[in-house]
Amino acid sequence: MRRDRVPRRLTVDDTVWLWTVGHRHDPDCLTFLTLRRTENRHSQLRLVFRDAPDRIISGFPFGAGDIASTGGDILNLNEPGVVRRFLDEATARDLLPSAHGIRDEDGWPLYDTLTKADWP
Repeated sequence: MRRDRVPRRLTVDDTVWLWTVGHRHDPDCLTFLTLRRTENRHSQLRLVFRDAPDRIISGFPFGAGDIASTGGDILNLNEPGVVRRFLDEATARDLLPSAHGIRDEDGWPLYDTLTKADWP
């Protein structure tokens, strides 16, 4: 069984990325995906998915890492292919931080793009 928040590896071209998925309640319910390069561990992008009326995040009846919108696709942040799609979209939007620290970004706009029927 996989331990929560233990970084997993994703290799894209010659770059190795570490990624984690988490869920917390303080004070709002949210799920997050954190991405960082192995050579720059202190520069992280955290895509945050907050609970909202038309948005669904991990919890009954959904599994850990699941995010969805009402009437939309379910994406599981524990699947490497899904993480790769979010990484590609974050790169296209120039969201990857270059400085030391954690950059929090709303993940729902990326989800909306990835679940469009015409997304490659």
